[in-house]
Amino acid sequence: MASSQGKSELKFADWMATLPDSIHSIPLTNLAIPGSHDSFSFYIDEASPVGPEQPETVQNFVSVFGTVAKKLMRKWLATQTMNFTGQLGAGIRYFDLRISTKPRDPDNELYFAHGLFSAKVNEGLEEINAFLTDHHKEVVFLDFNHFYGMQKYHHEKLVQMLKDIYGNKMCPAIFAQEVSLKYLWEKDYQVLVFYHSPVALEVPFLWPGQMMPAPWANTTDPEKLIQFLQASITERRKKGSFFISQVVLTPKASTVVKGVASGLRETITERQNFVLYTLGKDEDRGWTRRLGKVSDHQTAGTNMEGPTGSLSASCAT
Repeated sequence: MASSQGKSELKFADWMATLPDSIHSIPLTNLAIPGSHDSFSFYIDEASPVGPEQPETVQNFVSVFGTVAKKLMRKWLATQTMNFTGQLGAGIRYFDLRISTKPRDPDNELYFAHGLFSAKVNEGLEEINAFLTDHHKEVVFLDFNHFYGMQKYHHEKLVQMLKDIYGNKMCPAIFAQEVSLKYLWEKDYQVLVFYHSPVALEVPFLWPGQMMPAPWANTTDPEKLIQFLQASITERRKKGSFFISQVVLTPKASTVVKGVASGLRETITERQNFVLYTLGKDEDRGWTRRLGKVSDHQTAGTNMEGPTGSLSASCAT
């Protein structure tokens, strides 16, 4: 059993390298790339302050109930169970990243954040880079799509961090249809960085955020989510850019109140699995070939046992 599991993990860790030759020259915009939602949320620091993006009601809730409130919040904030290395080994190649400064932080560090704070950004990026160094034909998409409490010098710090960690591994922004595995391998590129800020226009290796759009259904209803995805995928495919189709069920405030002590896994997973099953069997629309992003917003998405599991937790181009 242990030997078999080892072979399986190796297979997913190098799945791009083992794709058939016929795929190598196809634009990556035409492939479904597994990814994860709130990719860093496998670690939530319950001792941290509440994130600056949280509404006043949440801030007040935490100020009154303290540690108990943060423990309850963690149940609704943690969408992943594997760290970056584990996700990469399971086949994940797209990472949804949200960056924040931390109030009263003496070191003025940058952190991943989702309601509460996660790890330092440089630690996560270095973990991903270590994997890429060992798997030189694998390519990742880093999508920096939310920034909280960041001034110009914070963006400059993050850009320099990317340079220091990834260097020549980063692919400069070009016409999306030109990017294939063959193109990237020939130039030793392994990282595409999407940056949802005007800063992207000033830095050659930052791809503007509009080249990775991510429409959000914002619903807890599986049927509405399926309709949203089916209506949008064909239209977005015509634009010739990367895109994200979020298989994301987002709890309403009433959902959280009713299941406040339960958390995402117990409240949303069943509905989420129904969506994935429905899309997986919808061969008429070619979802297994064309689905742009499958993202498990509110379940512990990276509990994976194989390629189907990795897609069920993923967001992909």
